Amino acid sequence: MTGTLTLLGFDYGEVRIGVAVGQTLTGTATPLETVTVSNGKPDWTRIDQIIAEWQPHALVVGDPLHMDGTSQPMTEAADAFAAALARRYKLPVYRADERLSSWEAKARLKDTRNLDPIAAQAILETWLSEHANEVINDTIPSAPSGTEST
Repeated sequence: MTGTLTLLGFDYGEVRIGVAVGQTLTGTATPLETVTVSNGKPDWTRIDQIIAEWQPHALVVGDPLHMDGTSQPMTEAADAFAAALARRYKLPVYRADERLSSWEAKARLKDTRNLDPIAAQAILETWLSEHANEVINDTIPSAPSGTEST
């Protein structure tokens, strides 16, 4: 794989999913939108459209953890969402620590409206930063099981 690689980042929530797009050339991401979740089911039609539009090489899903690194109730839901993305789109799905993503989103946005895509941006930029050496040659680290937690 050569050239700039595109990734989509997701901040999964029970009501909303923030989405951001990023690329390896600059290691930056841009917030895109919020996708709704109804009765525990993401708006897969909208996610299908986003995937088709951006044609990402990989996906990054925030890993909601307590500050001490242990799982919390949302961790299992985010795990299920990441696994569903991997099955549905046959793309590598990576996990990124999202412990401070909402706090960072609030700091970036200066208010609490539409935080989800900003949190997704922070999650994706965290992953890009942490994996800069691995994507320096425009290759994405393999995720043998379809999802990888980092």
